[in-house]
Amino acid sequence: MTLATGVGSFPGTDPDEAVRIVVGELPDLPHLPELPERGATASMTGRALAVVAELGADLQPAGWRLTGGGPGLDQRRARSQLGQDLDMLEESLQGFTGHLKVQVTGPWTLAATVERPRGDKVLADHGNRRELAQALAEGVRDHLADVRRRVPGAGPLLLQVDEPALGAVLRAEVPTASGFGRHRAVDRPELSEHLEWLFAAATESGAEPWVHSCAAATPLDLLRGAGARGLSVDTSVLVSADHDVSARPSKPEKAWRSASYPPSTPPRSRRPSSSPTRCSAGSTGSASTRTWSVSGSSSRRPAAWRAPLRRGPGAPSPCAARSRPT
Repeated sequence: MTLATGVGSFPGTDPDEAVRIVVGELPDLPHLPELPERGATASMTGRALAVVAELGADLQPAGWRLTGGGPGLDQRRARSQLGQDLDMLEESLQGFTGHLKVQVTGPWTLAATVERPRGDKVLADHGNRRELAQALAEGVRDHLADVRRRVPGAGPLLLQVDEPALGAVLRAEVPTASGFGRHRAVDRPELSEHLEWLFAAATESGAEPWVHSCAAATPLDLLRGAGARGLSVDTSVLVSADHDVSARPSKPEKAWRSASYPPSTPPRSRRPSSSPTRCSAGSTGSASTRTWSVSGSSSRRPAAWRAPLRRGPGAPSPCAARSRPT
């Protein structure tokens, strides 16, 4: 079975229009659209901090920073925007039954982009990054429960965990605040543990945790070992070992799915990136099937995601997105 959906980010600043387009054009697997053009409170990081439980954050000139206390004005604004977007999604999906996808930034990309109360990244401190990962997992439980309450016919829910900075964290490529150094690499057991908390929170809430990353050299084996039920990847940055991970048989009690898409722009360099963004995606019809055929799994075709809407400076307007054939 092949289902079409979007990566998450959507062009424009009108959430009502974005929700109507997503629900109308992607009825089999709609998702909660994110509009980063609205500002930092609607970015990947701002959206995740709107979900995080019991940790305050605020927006500083250098970016998002934990407050060490209650939520700041910008975090409250991010939560308000998320609530309003969910209100619109709930209204548009009255009587809906079927798959539904929501997105959240993963613990390691969040640790690589959010600063500690006294400066520098959360990534620099073992205790801070542990606390942030646990708060994210707890917040995701509440978020998924809220989505289920609003759209009771949705099932199964898919939680897309965006981890574009995971590889950079593993390889010590995340720059320090000064820009002259790099944060130390985090060991694979700790990387896996923090991801396991989030994936377990999703699974226990009745959702399937998928991981999305368009960055080169993302450790797909680590993600799968931590409990991810599926991967969404950019075929232009995959190497043969990545195909092997996708094709590896899963345990009978844990269904495994893989989605892929070709780039909507010329193939980017395979050099790993330490700049986390939710990436562009072109449409993919036969691409997912072709990828699985190469990996030796064409006889067990997975549910595939097809993302027809691009993100970034070249993204179409909402009107163009609505009229674009899928």
